[in-house]
Amino acid sequence: MDTIVDDSGAQIARLLRSEREARGWSLADLAERAGVSKAAISKIEREETSPTAVMLVRLAGAFDLTLAGLFLRAEGTGERMSRAADQPIWRDPATGYVRKQVFSRADHPLEVVSVEMPPGQSVVLPASSYARIRQAIWVMAGDLVILEGGDRHELASGDCLGFGPPSEVTLANETASPCTYLVVLARS
Repeated sequence: MDTIVDDSGAQIARLLRSEREARGWSLADLAERAGVSKAAISKIEREETSPTAVMLVRLAGAFDLTLAGLFLRAEGTGERMSRAADQPIWRDPATGYVRKQVFSRADHPLEVVSVEMPPGQSVVLPASSYARIRQAIWVMAGDLVILEGGDRHELASGDCLGFGPPSEVTLANETASPCTYLVVLARS
């Protein structure tokens, strides 16, 4: 059975506080680096709210981590084998977007993530989240629109897009059916 990453955010709250304190950063320091309000970070660390996907990407980037790297630290795993039943799943409280970490290791340059984007939902990710990675998205089922650096890409089932230079990216499901896609990324 799949495991859902603690929706209350307890693991993420502990990790954010730990990463911030290990660097000697105040809440204001992290807020400035991540482009997220100090109050929002404080609420996450106190487990009063769950972060959205966009917020997590910004926070991970401030720590010079990918989102998968942040989850890897929260989970504390490092096995070479990634069993289906052990792959952590996280649900974005804002969109219902479901992210399954298929493979990630701190000592391996590749990460594989499966995402299900609900109908009519979208996520906007800042350019900073793509600064140190190269990635491709392969649509497994449904349709996905990707807005990248002023370009609109419409992907159907089976289509794959390799990302260009870092820019703000919108991933949108403009249909009435869920879209499932695979993200493969390499750290550069």
